[in-house]
Amino acid sequence: MTDTPDVPDVPDVPEVPRFTAREAIGLVAADFTELPAPTGAYAPDGPLGWQGYDASRARAVARTGEEESVVCGTATVGTTRAVLISFEFGFLGGSLGERTGDRLEAAYTYAREQRLPVVSLVATGGSRMQEGMRALVQLQRVARQSVLTREAGLPQIAVLRDPATGGGWATLGAGADVILALPGAQVGFAGSRVRPPDADPAAYTAEAQLAAGAIDAVVGQQELPGNLALWLHLLSRPSTTPAAPPPALGRAGLPATGRDAVDNARAPRRPRARAYLDAYFTHRASISGDRSGGTDLGMLCGFGEHDGRTIAYAAQTGTATRPAGYRTAARLIRLADQLRIPVLTLVDTPGAANDEEAERQGAGAAIAELFGAVAAARTPVTTLLIGEGGSGGALALAAPGNTWATPDSYFSVIAPELAAAILKRPASQVTATADQLRLRPQDLVDLGLVRGLVSPV
Repeated sequence: MTDTPDVPDVPDVPEVPRFTAREAIGLVAADFTELPAPTGAYAPDGPLGWQGYDASRARAVARTGEEESVVCGTATVGTTRAVLISFEFGFLGGSLGERTGDRLEAAYTYAREQRLPVVSLVATGGSRMQEGMRALVQLQRVARQSVLTREAGLPQIAVLRDPATGGGWATLGAGADVILALPGAQVGFAGSRVRPPDADPAAYTAEAQLAAGAIDAVVGQQELPGNLALWLHLLSRPSTTPAAPPPALGRAGLPATGRDAVDNARAPRRPRARAYLDAYFTHRASISGDRSGGTDLGMLCGFGEHDGRTIAYAAQTGTATRPAGYRTAARLIRLADQLRIPVLTLVDTPGAANDEEAERQGAGAAIAELFGAVAAARTPVTTLLIGEGGSGGALALAAPGNTWATPDSYFSVIAPELAAAILKRPASQVTATADQLRLRPQDLVDLGLVRGLVSPV
């Protein structure tokens, strides 16, 4: 099995290489056909009449051989044809001007007409000062094209080169469905010359953005072609057939009592989410982070290949799920729904994290967001309960009407220990309370709460 790790390793930051637009294209694709550039000319010295702007552009053309700060065309990445947008940082810092906006709009339009995914190889310092607000409003054009492409059900992937700052990061970069970055790349809304003088440079790196949940992976130059090819392969295959629930990997016998069911689900050696994902998928690639400043290592999300189809997955690993985990799972389900890719969720948590920090991070709102994403999904969602199903923190990830259970699992409105405490029962009554809750997997079938039990292979 080939696999990108669920928790990406953060490499040591080397000296960051810089590539021209065409060198960056050459990193990921062997063939490239440039799209015709839209016609149009600037007024002398641009829309603001900025003295010397024409001369600056002429020097940029002579230095780079490019007519603008982006090169747009089509190429085959792995086995998938895609539209590539590559920034030329040597052309006025890869800045966005009106003619840049024309090229980006034309590239996105072509992608929608030809039903192709969009890959942006981003290296930019922001909007072009010599064009003033006429340059800045190009970000609105880019945002509109991205939305139209998303509504068309086409994936957008960004690869962050060095640097990826300003409006280019805040639209083509941060607005992509999946965001990859080269090691050590400078990434942030504020470029190096406009940050506070005491700002920590380490906070404006790909590695820092990964830790903050803003990007999905830091990928080395050698691994980038295969990683990008895998992502395009996985995200470009819609399907309407629900994911089949995985077979059970643990014990086959059903628990005799509620206490037995709880003990089985809490057993340290019970198979966990990674074992189920490894057995189910031949290839997979993970997303990371909630795009709001958080990550949760206890929620594994991504896309994988199963029986020749792409299936999205969101899987709890047996820990208390944090707000960032719920938001990441909601992000995963919304993306899968947009791309019409079926979803598999694996439920295994004692419940939602309930510490002070979780409350500060909006635990209730995050759980509500996930409930809403599952309820709104038009793509089919399948759930397998593989361990503990602790209250609403577990139910938020479960598919109504299409949830299955393994023999070594349980689902309960609340843990039996907590139920006994709320009812003011002594500890000796926990076992009886577990039976009263009817939380065994066979009870869940009888109650109509799960469709059935899965058996070992």
